[in-house]
Amino acid sequence: MLTDRLEAPWLSAFETVLGLCGAGAGLPVCLLAESQSRPLNLELAELAALRLGARPFRCVVPTPPQTAPVPVRSTGASRALRGHPGALAALKASPLVVDLTVEGLLHAPELKEILAAGSRVLMVSNEHPEALERLVPRPDDEARVKAAVRRARAARRMRVTSAAGTDLDIALEGAAVAGVWGWTDRPGTVAHWPGGIVVCFPRAGGVNGTLVLDAGDVNLTFKRYLESPVRLTLRDDHIEAIEGAGTEAELMRRYLAAWGDCAAYAVSHVGWGLNERARYEALAMYDRRDTNGTELRAFAGNFLFSTGANEFAGRFTEGHFDIPVRNCTIALDGEPVVIEGRLAA
Repeated sequence: MLTDRLEAPWLSAFETVLGLCGAGAGLPVCLLAESQSRPLNLELAELAALRLGARPFRCVVPTPPQTAPVPVRSTGASRALRGHPGALAALKASPLVVDLTVEGLLHAPELKEILAAGSRVLMVSNEHPEALERLVPRPDDEARVKAAVRRARAARRMRVTSAAGTDLDIALEGAAVAGVWGWTDRPGTVAHWPGGIVVCFPRAGGVNGTLVLDAGDVNLTFKRYLESPVRLTLRDDHIEAIEGAGTEAELMRRYLAAWGDCAAYAVSHVGWGLNERARYEALAMYDRRDTNGTELRAFAGNFLFSTGANEFAGRFTEGHFDIPVRNCTIALDGEPVVIEGRLAA
């Protein structure tokens, strides 16, 4: 769709975001990539770091063989490092790591060790740089996300409802809550670009009720808008029924069953989008190889529902769905933060 050549606006976007992350004169910056990473983003990150006076170096590892029983386009966690001692030593020695792996390190088992060494990690989502350019974070994004995180951490329950039939009850006591605004400038922290989202990882047994995915909602694992409704019944965190007559319900049933793993049916995280510049319709504008769908995870007012790995509930699996749901009302302890798909004041 787009020509993969260096463009000045894309380079400026990378320079702005790396600058927000504190890349400056003499700072060692590790550019972590794998053999299937988007080469253009790696080039842009390196040139941007050099323009800022930093000292970038590349750490490129082979993309690992696929071991899943089904085609995988989204697992939520990169397997590229596989505990490689040399790569880990380089990452831990770098104050700033620019993560350009296909899946990102957010739920990778090595991330904790990297952050404990004091490195800060910027995950650059595997998007075409044209999308990244549109979604360069702004200073006021930080305040909005931090305010949402505070509200979520203070809440005991989240309730999600919609005119389509959703009525979901989520216990937030003990949940891990995180927010991302698009950059990180503190040691031992991680962020991703694009940002503008808050997510909660509930403890085991805390999600119950009904979630209705209506026509027009998005399954980002399949990178498609739904054309017919799908009704999910959840009990003790797990999807126990997938109802619907259309292609979408059949795809979900077959894909989840193929893993042969009950953890694939479990809730990973829930949250909502806060980025007013992110566009719901963006998925229609890119070839599938040119988008990872992070923009749709962040568009303002969506309820983001995710299945799969949740280390805070002791569940690990490569089976993974990220599903932005529109037109929901999200209330924390009875106080709405999203009303029918729009951010509350």
